[in-house]
Amino acid sequence: MISLKNQVRRGFYADSVALMRIARELQNVGVEASLMIGTPSNKALLKESGLLSKAGERARPDDLIIAVRGRKSEEALGLAEKLLLSGVKSNESEIPQTIPHANLALISVPGKFAAAEARRALERGLNVMVFSDNVPLADEVALKDYAIGRGLLMMGPDCGTALIAGVPIAFANAVPRGDVGIISASGTGLQEVSCLLARLGRGVSHGIGVGGRDLSREVGGRMTLAAMDALEADAATKRIIVISKPPAPSVTKKIMERAKRLRKPVTLCLLGSDRKFGFARTLEEVVQKGRKEKFSLRKVKGSIAGLFCGGTLCVEAQIVLMDHGLKVSSNVPVPGASASGAPHRLLDLGADEYTRGHPHPMIEPELRNAHLERTLRDKGVGVVLLDLVIGYGAHADPAGLIAKVLRGFRNLPLIISSVTGTEEDPQVYSRQVRTLKRAGVVVAGSNAAAARLAASAVAGR
Repeated sequence: MISLKNQVRRGFYADSVALMRIARELQNVGVEASLMIGTPSNKALLKESGLLSKAGERARPDDLIIAVRGRKSEEALGLAEKLLLSGVKSNESEIPQTIPHANLALISVPGKFAAAEARRALERGLNVMVFSDNVPLADEVALKDYAIGRGLLMMGPDCGTALIAGVPIAFANAVPRGDVGIISASGTGLQEVSCLLARLGRGVSHGIGVGGRDLSREVGGRMTLAAMDALEADAATKRIIVISKPPAPSVTKKIMERAKRLRKPVTLCLLGSDRKFGFARTLEEVVQKGRKEKFSLRKVKGSIAGLFCGGTLCVEAQIVLMDHGLKVSSNVPVPGASASGAPHRLLDLGADEYTRGHPHPMIEPELRNAHLERTLRDKGVGVVLLDLVIGYGAHADPAGLIAKVLRGFRNLPLIISSVTGTEEDPQVYSRQVRTLKRAGVVVAGSNAAAARLAASAVAGR
């Protein structure tokens, strides 16, 4: 008999990715399953999926809900307990609770609790990186003001990437130390630029993530400006790069004024901003202006369909396609982009509407693979444009998963991809490139170059 059961563990927190992997293990038993912290939004998702019982409805925001439905629900609940216990034990044995002489704290807890944890770390004199999202805007402003007052960095919230003194944190790549300092409101933007630098033999002194809202009108670029001050004072940094999607106009003015006063060369790449400011137009241009790859591609009929893991890479691709005179729409539009219904369509599959209740596609690429299969069946698509981001925290073999999908189709459209990564990354850049090429994918040297190739393949038919 099919039954719905919820089990609530009081005051229990575990990483969302770990919870989703446990849910997949439970599904192998033959049940529908989901493990979520009992926030109102999560309970709404469970209710919408038919997985919320009266017991789950009573869960508090700091409780864990184990929800299963099927003929083997009792068996699944028992397995969930075993998996949770084994996960907790391994975490306790491998991760020290305190690290002597540490000067940075990484906060990755539900957004409701992140501000309090960040404040405690700042009070102890630690720089802070807040990986958590859904932190109230007022808390972000207050935390950044407090950090600046104490001469500390408060990276985030929703900061997914940093490179501090050569140490990659969260989603980052193995790049050499060098003299370029990067300040970025974009995780994949920081990754793309640092990897392009590495392939040219350059290195990064520090990569400071500031969080996606830092250049909004409300936050006012507080941490971006503080990071510019810090890198100006850093002896190891000889050049500074600032990366962001378009800031609020008032913040753009602040950043430009501070850049003019810097005693070190600075490059601003504020993607999608008005051309009159003279900012770098693409991430690639920041690193290697004027470089063009030579490919001989066939002209194709049909539209461009872009499926991206990185939001900033999706934005950069839009800019390149628009610069080629193409009409493009996206779920993360840039100024001047077309409305829905444009012939070419790019999707950021890491956006909230796709990751709610699911791991980010950099971690678990199955979400993009499902979209890729549907796109390959669309006879109106002539070019499929992809990004592939490797490094710490990313899937062990994303190229292999793409190749597996492609093997299921006979007549493929033109498929173009870039790979953001380095030879020292766990997945190995050249290995990922080789896997894609063997599967028939055209691999460009950068995300911008991949978009240019896509534009050239459909333009001038």
